[in-house]
Amino acid sequence: MQADELRVKKQGGIVWMALALMVQTRLWLGGEVSAPRDLPLIRRLIERVRRGAAPRPLLICTDGLCASIRAIRETFRDPVRTGQGGRPRLRPWRNVLIAQVVKRDERRRVVDTERRIVDGTPARVETLRRRSPGDGVINTASIERLNATFRERLAPLARRCRALARETLTLHEGMFVVGTVSNFCTPHTSLHAGPKTTPAMAAGITDHGWTMQELLSFHVPLPRWAPPKQRGRPSRAFQRLMERWCS
Repeated sequence: MQADELRVKKQGGIVWMALALMVQTRLWLGGEVSAPRDLPLIRRLIERVRRGAAPRPLLICTDGLCASIRAIRETFRDPVRTGQGGRPRLRPWRNVLIAQVVKRDERRRVVDTERRIVDGTPARVETLRRRSPGDGVINTASIERLNATFRERLAPLARRCRALARETLTLHEGMFVVGTVSNFCTPHTSLHAGPKTTPAMAAGITDHGWTMQELLSFHVPLPRWAPPKQRGRPSRAFQRLMERWCS
């Protein structure tokens, strides 16, 4: 998996868009938008990735942001149930490796690139890296290519443009439209499964490439309603409501 952040101009300030990508299938895993480029932004992104991740060896490549390392270590943990009272101890996932690609710029040009292995051994990192495309080194090329796709298809993300977004919500919703189109509708020639294979097909989510009409007309079920917490005994009307929507 690779993760990166995009600096986006909007009316009234700067916001950051954090994105994550599964390199082997080119599947966009999700994104988050926030004004500060801080730990809560990266933590929300990693939590999205963790909800869809399986407990198996995982190599995560990020840029030089220190908050990424802390967010990954704190998110990929499971509680250890002992049957005793109190908060359970959190146990980190096994075989979660972290690598960083730190680039140094001068006059808007990359003059030096440093690759660091934060968690894991070089042998284990190299074993997982061989399963994904690249030029034989730790890299973030796939997520940077996805960044270019987002900048091409979402006008407020283009550099030196006049199409600035007024609201952060506009960027958030536009990000999901572009990401889902890339996953389900856009074939990727870099995938070995075939020239017309989409990332969703490579990941086993669907068996065909979707059209825009099929994507936009897909009915997404509403999230399950959770009753609000309140003190005291609930009323009979509220109990009937809970039986109707929570049973």
